[in-house]
Amino acid sequence: MAGTNDNNLLATLCPEDRAWLEPHLEQVEVARGEVLAHEGELLQHIYFPLTAIISLVCDMEDGRVAEMANFGREAMVGLPFSGVHLGTIGRYVVQVPGTMLRIDPKLLRAAIASRPGLQEMTSRYTEILMVLTLQSAACNAAHSVESRCCRWIIATSDRTGRTEIPLTHEFLAEMLGVQRSTVTETARALQQKGLISQGRGTFTILDRQRLEQNACECYGKLRKKYLQLLPRWTQASDQGVTEAQQGELLKP
Repeated sequence: MAGTNDNNLLATLCPEDRAWLEPHLEQVEVARGEVLAHEGELLQHIYFPLTAIISLVCDMEDGRVAEMANFGREAMVGLPFSGVHLGTIGRYVVQVPGTMLRIDPKLLRAAIASRPGLQEMTSRYTEILMVLTLQSAACNAAHSVESRCCRWIIATSDRTGRTEIPLTHEFLAEMLGVQRSTVTETARALQQKGLISQGRGTFTILDRQRLEQNACECYGKLRKKYLQLLPRWTQASDQGVTEAQQGELLKP
């Protein structure tokens, strides 16, 4: 089974807290399009993505879909602070297939109550999630579809560690809150610029540097916020966390 180092949020914990969690974590595989919870339902587990990416989306009455947040290996899916049984505010759906670690929410709540390191990690991540959500709202209102598309592709590549991303035009249109035809035109323009190539259900990054230059400013802002709110632990080197893994904490 993959270790807790493969989730960048868990990798910030001290060795003792990670050792406590590991026996209670179960690794699962999830498929693209799989729904973890529909709006109003309860998440049955708290998830820590390893290679999968999860989106929280809002299904509008007119059939449109808008993404509210997404979660990769820098994150957790579900917040375990409260035992109040409130349903989710949207639909949690698998955006990129892969693996995740999951844990019973009651177990994690008990651990948070007794282990200050876990409480600190969860508190900081809650603040991070608020910042990401507010920044995304501003981004959607102020920036072009092309710049948002570039940011989204780069962030997805960061989260998966891959330059070839399994992604359809239809799914990307839902995540950006635009028509599929708009995504098709945008992707064609990026391909003509030599930034990406498209395959059957995939996007491949060809020029990462220029793709970042075409992305909106939110990409850099979110990376800086991540470091401010989730600084590296001073004992990270003792945990076997590499500089490359620590650097991943900067990526939204």
